[in-house]
Amino acid sequence: MNLPKKLLPLLLTVLTVSASKMPNIVVFLADDLGYGDIGCYGHPEAKTPHIDTLAQDGVRFTQHYSNGTECSPTRTAFLTGRYPQKAGGLECAIGTGNVGRYDDAIRLAESRQLGLPAKQTILPGALQQRGYSCAIFGKWHLGYEPQFNPMEHGWDDFFGYMGGNVHYFNHRELSDLHVLFKGRLPIHTEGYMTHLITDASINFIKEKKDQPFFLVVSHETPHFPFQGPRDKSKKVDESNWTTPDAPTYVAMLEDLDSEVGRVLKALEEEDLTEDTLVVFVSDNGGFAKAAHMGPLKGAKSTTLEGGIRVPLIMRWPGKIEPGTTSTQVCTTFDLTRSFVKLAGARVFPGRLDGYDIVEHLTRKKPDFKRTLYWRGKRGERTWTAVRDGDLKYVCKKEDKDEEWLFDLANDISEENDLAKERPQDLKRLKKLLSNWERNMRPLR
Repeated sequence: MNLPKKLLPLLLTVLTVSASKMPNIVVFLADDLGYGDIGCYGHPEAKTPHIDTLAQDGVRFTQHYSNGTECSPTRTAFLTGRYPQKAGGLECAIGTGNVGRYDDAIRLAESRQLGLPAKQTILPGALQQRGYSCAIFGKWHLGYEPQFNPMEHGWDDFFGYMGGNVHYFNHRELSDLHVLFKGRLPIHTEGYMTHLITDASINFIKEKKDQPFFLVVSHETPHFPFQGPRDKSKKVDESNWTTPDAPTYVAMLEDLDSEVGRVLKALEEEDLTEDTLVVFVSDNGGFAKAAHMGPLKGAKSTTLEGGIRVPLIMRWPGKIEPGTTSTQVCTTFDLTRSFVKLAGARVFPGRLDGYDIVEHLTRKKPDFKRTLYWRGKRGERTWTAVRDGDLKYVCKKEDKDEEWLFDLANDISEENDLAKERPQDLKRLKKLLSNWERNMRPLR
């Protein structure tokens, strides 16, 4: 059969897609999960068998970092594939009720522009162009105004809350603001937030099982308020909204594990396990005095290891070797580049800052040293850091400036400050950070 020449490229494209089916992608995005909050990362009490099995069937990372010290910046990096500083106003978690917490964010809030502009996002649009159905269920935290609703970013489906945290049972913010939405419309429903997010996720899997899908299961757990699934009658208000409760925290972790198990079971029942890349990760380090940080110093809102080094687990049967541990340094926006590459999508050159960490695993590439940067602002306080190879420079600016230099290869707990012993390295890393900050001009 002789085909017209103009049809040959189309035929080749169809054959290529058929020969290499695009995988489904499911991302469990936990909220404020400490580095040691999972059994396979060393939690002394919490039993997390489903997540632990996920690691046994795939790979567990020991040097994965969030791109932000708090929720909103990391989620910005995930959706844009860029350092969150480029977005403008999102270097700090958006405050309850759409409050800006540092100068640039305050400016944008006053003009009702505090949030992630849809035109800056890469996900989910890049995957949709390749035929993926895309949904996010749970926490959003990238803007309260209607123009920042997930549906304006191109998601096919959304159920969840617009802010940073809600009462797990009445789904309202501490300010009593109603922020629960289904698509673009406010919704009222009954149930424990973690379970509702799982229910929506399972329904989506069943509905979209015959086409490639991208699903973000964006859990609130274990973010405050501290309410387990049996705490419906527990009084939670302004007096104890952020008060740590150790037994409840463990109950929340174990319930999160059960809900991960429910989603994994749904994939198995629909015969989708082999065709699905599953990712489990946290948006930043744990909440101080609640989370278990393992050997790490610091917590959420800092650029010490406890604030930015977080769990990352991946499973992709037949592609990622099971039962492995990766020490490759990586960060949130590496997932963005990986997903875009997996889908065969195209983006403009220079739009992505990350590295394809999935390909790194599937092709068994050798680990390599990286240079990564962080900056988090809140009020008059600014935390910055740069990691270059194993050396890390950390700076905190508030009432007075404090700075440290650590060798993470020998001092994961950041106990031994080398700033005075290694002045040349201190100077070099400070210059790296200064040059990076100079190039981090926001797009608005």
